[in-house]
Parts: sequence; structure tokens; C-alpha cells
Amino acid sequence: MNTKTTTIKNVKTLTLVAMLIAMSAVGAMIKVYNTVAFDSLPGYFASLYFGSYIGAIVISLGHIFTALTSGFPLGIPNHIIIAVSMAVCAYFYSLVYKKFNSYVAVAVGTILNGPVATLIFVPQYGWGFFIQMVLPLTIASFTNVLLASIIYKTVLKMTKR
Repeated sequence: MNTKTTTIKNVKTLTLVAMLIAMSAVGAMIKVYNTVAFDSLPGYFASLYFGSYIGAIVISLGHIFTALTSGFPLGIPNHIIIAVSMAVCAYFYSLVYKKFNSYVAVAVGTILNGPVATLIFVPQYGWGFFIQMVLPLTIASFTNVLLASIIYKTVLKMTKR
């Protein structure tokens, strides 16, 4: 591959990733409950389309946008922990999708980003926080991972034409 072709491919990838980050910022404005929003869909999609590491970056930035637009209600350090946990979720979502199938990946992504991610804060905030956050977070997580999977499959079909 010559240098010009490689450069064009890198610019295209960078542009698409920047667009997904921008979509995360827009999704951060669509709140479900508190800091639960539709910011992670582009990150989950990126983890499937570009790979788990790029997806982890996109999804982490998406959560930071949501926290920023919500006023960092849990404090900046806790929202950084959440961003890292979402990066881990995107990483495993991509891994499970490629190793098994979309159904298993949607289940794993939902469970990791819903109940498991909420459990991280039980020692700090107690079970009341868990009960308050687990349902909206699980519903939003399911919606985000499912839509990412559907969009990814659609994009693959469209690009094979």
C-alpha cells in the first residue's frame, strides 16, 4: 500500500471516529435519568466497527460529556471511574460479539454496563443508590448495545453491496 492511500485511509478513520465522538456528545444531551443517557451507542458501535480500543475511547468520552452536561453529580473522580468501567464494557462487548454472536454480546453488554457497573458504587453510596440507578441504567444500556448491534449489522450489509 502506498503512502498516499494509507494517509487517506487514516484521515477517513480519524474523521469517522471524530463523528462518533460528536454523536456521543449529542447522545449525552438525551438523558434517561440523572447521568444515564444515550451517549454510549456510538462507543459500542465504534468497538464493533473499528475495534475495542477505539470503542473504549469513544464510549469514555461519551460518558464524560454526559457527566459534564449533568454537572458531575457524583464528582469528577467517580465519573472518571464510570468512564473507565464503560471502556471495559465496550471492550468486552466487542470481544464477545466477535467470539460468539450479537445476542450474547447484547446480553453481556447490558449486564456489565447495567447491574455490574452499578455495583461498583455500592460500598461508597449503599444499596439505595444501587436500587435507584440499576433499572434506568440497565434499560438504557440494553437500548444502546442493541441499537449499536443493529446499526453495525446494517452498515456491514450496506458496505457489501
